[in-house]
Amino acid sequence: MDMIKVSANSRTSAVAGAIAGVIREHKRAEVQAIGAGAVNQAIKALVLATSYLKNDGIEVTCVPEFVDIEIEDKVRTAIKLVISPCHVEPIA
Repeated sequence: MDMIKVSANSRTSAVAGAIAGVIREHKRAEVQAIGAGAVNQAIKALVLATSYLKNDGIEVTCVPEFVDIEIEDKVRTAIKLVISPCHVEPIA
């Protein structure tokens, strides 16, 4: 499973489709964003992907994490969103 990398210029609908597709296929998706604009696009895409998946009866949960990434010999801090289906027990 590949990391979905999001930039400030990423189209939210394309990222949302990628998240939903990876969740359907692998039951887990990881999204990485560096910088405020990229994190903004990633969160908007997550909200949109949540609605796509809800239409298929899949509810997801997201756990955000900080990760250190090395880019051109410099360490940068990124936000990683770990997205997976949640197991909701039906209310009797």
